[in-house]
Amino acid sequence: MADLQCAARVFVARHGEARYESELVSDSGGWLSPLGRQQARALADRLAGERVAAVWSSPMARAVQTAEVAAAVLGVDVVVREGLREFGVGDHAGGTGDPDPFRDTFGAWLAGDLDARVPGAESGAEVVARVAAVLQEVADTHRGEAVLVVSHGGAVCAAVPALARNLDPAHALDVPLGHCDVVALEGDADGWVCRSWAGIASRDAR
Repeated sequence: MADLQCAARVFVARHGEARYESELVSDSGGWLSPLGRQQARALADRLAGERVAAVWSSPMARAVQTAEVAAAVLGVDVVVREGLREFGVGDHAGGTGDPDPFRDTFGAWLAGDLDARVPGAESGAEVVARVAAVLQEVADTHRGEAVLVVSHGGAVCAAVPALARNLDPAHALDVPLGHCDVVALEGDADGWVCRSWAGIASRDAR
């Protein structure tokens, strides 16, 4: 973790509203809708006073497009990392998604059971580990700076509460993360602490 005296401030955002190639369950990236682009610009405007040094993004198209729109407003570069992608759909690929095939596994993750696995894909522990690795890289690369990280609802809601010591694993059930909502994190000698989630200040944030 970055030194306590020069910790990175990391703003983790869900991508903007997207449209998809098919209604079938898929790992396909999709693309931003017109509203999604507006949301990405508004995201950048909200962070304009933070002097953001860079935008890091998932490689999936809807996240990259969000990152690029925001980075253009902020006047910074985009860095893409595989570890920020959404959790994979595994054996559910090609299904209709009705009912939600991920409900039980995702619910287990939010209940603290990170060993639960999407059939044919990742466990919660694996999702958390790859997101954590990228956040560590961000913290080490941008000590004393602010950074915007664009990822996905599932990955963020599973990983960030597991990493931030002042969040319950099920935090996202109480405060859902909408498109381009932001989780403000700060690293210190003991790991990550959440300062706010979707604009709501976190309890015990010190």
